[in-house]
Amino acid sequence: MNLRTTIAIVGAGPAGLLLGHLLAKAGIDFVIIESRSREYILGRIRAGVLEESSVEVLAKLGLDGRLKQHGLVHDGIYLQFEGTRHHVDFAELIGRTVTVYGQQQVVDDLMLAHDELGSAIYFDSGDVMPKDVETPRPSVDFGHGGIRYSVEADFIVGADGFHGVCRSIIPASEITSFERDYPFAWLGILANVAPSTDELIYALHPDGFAMHSMRSPEVSRLYLQVDPDDDIGNWSDERIWAGLHERLGLDGWTLNEGEITEKSITPMRSFVASTMNYGTLFLAGDAGHIVPPTGAKGLNSAISDVAMLGAALTAYYAGDSGPLSTYSDRALSRQWKTQYFSRWMTDMLHTSGTGTEAEFRYRGQVGQLEYVTGSERALAVLAEQYTGLPIEGV
Repeated sequence: MNLRTTIAIVGAGPAGLLLGHLLAKAGIDFVIIESRSREYILGRIRAGVLEESSVEVLAKLGLDGRLKQHGLVHDGIYLQFEGTRHHVDFAELIGRTVTVYGQQQVVDDLMLAHDELGSAIYFDSGDVMPKDVETPRPSVDFGHGGIRYSVEADFIVGADGFHGVCRSIIPASEITSFERDYPFAWLGILANVAPSTDELIYALHPDGFAMHSMRSPEVSRLYLQVDPDDDIGNWSDERIWAGLHERLGLDGWTLNEGEITEKSITPMRSFVASTMNYGTLFLAGDAGHIVPPTGAKGLNSAISDVAMLGAALTAYYAGDSGPLSTYSDRALSRQWKTQYFSRWMTDMLHTSGTGTEAEFRYRGQVGQLEYVTGSERALAVLAEQYTGLPIEGV
């Protein structure tokens, strides 16, 4: 079956869904094609911290109703090391905040709003394949409900994640991958217990990094640094809580325990594609770049890409092709700054190495944290980057 649309979006994660709303606001027709089921998309547990600019993007589209009701606005974070906990007050330092609101909730909000719009979203699509992106008449072929479709569009947007098909169709001669793997991973849990902290805690400990986050006043999200080759089966609930008590513990402070409802191990990687555009194909979000989760930038980077790409497509159909022609350069310029910050946070807070090398590295990390927490200027730099660099047009 042959179909025609203006923009074909591959991927119904937060990037693809948000772009659909930006296009709808501009009166631009679109179709979203997703290989996974709606239930799978809604069930994925991901990041939970929104930069102030990301909140502003959602607010401008009227997609912040539940966010305003249930999001937890935080004025800062805590950095913990050597048995001390230091507050980094973003609001006092630079007058900005972040909002804790899970990616699942963001996706659910976007999906419900698409239901109200009656958007054309093809879940459970098979053999998705963008074609002819080097021409002015690209298309996406896919199977759905036993029918083979071909959707012709002006442009295709690959918002299908790191493992998606869109980036893979760009000729090797036209794209370079910049990557860095880390010698550690995060073991993350969700627990039905009220958070033991009012704001996120990032902790450096000789045994490895730990973090206390939250999803709501009733649900806590916590992490432990582990080996990337570790098996979640090696970690009983008792062992997890013991590790969290050891790495997050302070005199006079209690870590509340509760039922663990989800646990998994996530390897850590940095990745950036050298271009976010090839012909009539544009990339957004994880299809073009990945950051380690330490700086809480993954979801926010996707929102930034989409805000810029949505504005560029809107300008194109209003007669100005300039912003679309520079989208890749502008998106990557912001992304490399984000990559720097995420790597900086990751290297500062995670242990690695063995023997005297590990001890040297750890003592250097303590010195770095002592400097950062003891310098108002260093704290302001951290605050500026953590709360988010500006997004063009927002």
